[in-house]
Amino acid sequence: MSREIRLQTPLTDEAVTPLRAGDRVLLNGTVYTARDAAHKRLIALMDDNQPLPFDLKGAVIYYVGPAPAPPGKPIGSAGPTTSYRMDPFAPRLIAAGLKGMIGKGNRSSEVIEAIRRYKAVYFGAIGGTGALIAKSIVSSEIIAYEDLGPEAIRRIEVRDLPLFVINDTVGGDLYQEGMKRYAQAP
Repeated sequence: MSREIRLQTPLTDEAVTPLRAGDRVLLNGTVYTARDAAHKRLIALMDDNQPLPFDLKGAVIYYVGPAPAPPGKPIGSAGPTTSYRMDPFAPRLIAAGLKGMIGKGNRSSEVIEAIRRYKAVYFGAIGGTGALIAKSIVSSEIIAYEDLGPEAIRRIEVRDLPLFVINDTVGGDLYQEGMKRYAQAP
C-alpha cells in the first residue's frame, strides 16, 4: 500500500530511510538539474579534488534538460530523461552525499547497491508530463556549465513536485514489484 509523503530538501537519512518503493512523494525545496554531460564534469572535478558547483550533502539531482522558459515562466517543459545514462557516475556521487535522484527507467545494480549502502533514494517522475511538472518549478537559475545549453546545471526551487519512490534504502524496486504483480494477475 503506497503512502503520500511530503519531503523537504536537503534530504537526510531520517527522511529517506522510511520511504518504500511505491510511496508517492511531494518534493519541496532546492533541486539541481544535471544530465550525463554535466555528470562527467562533476566527476572530473572530484577527480581533481576541486569544489563542485553545489554541495552534494543531502542534494537531489533531477535528470532533465528543460525546454526554454516561455515568457513569464521560470522554466519550460521539464520532463525526466532516462536515468541509465547517469549510472556510471551515480554511485560515486551518492557516496559523496547525494541523497536523491529523479528520472525515469531502471537503474543498474551498482546504483541500487549505492542507494542501499548510503541511504539514498531514486524517485520516478512520469515521462510525457513535462509541462505539468514545470508547474511545480517556481524558480530556475543556471549555476554551472551554461555552455551545455539545456543540460547546464540549474538550481530549481520546487513546490509539491509529484514523484514516486522507485528504489528505496532496503532494496525495494517499484518496477520489479510491478512486473511481479502483473505476472500474477488473472
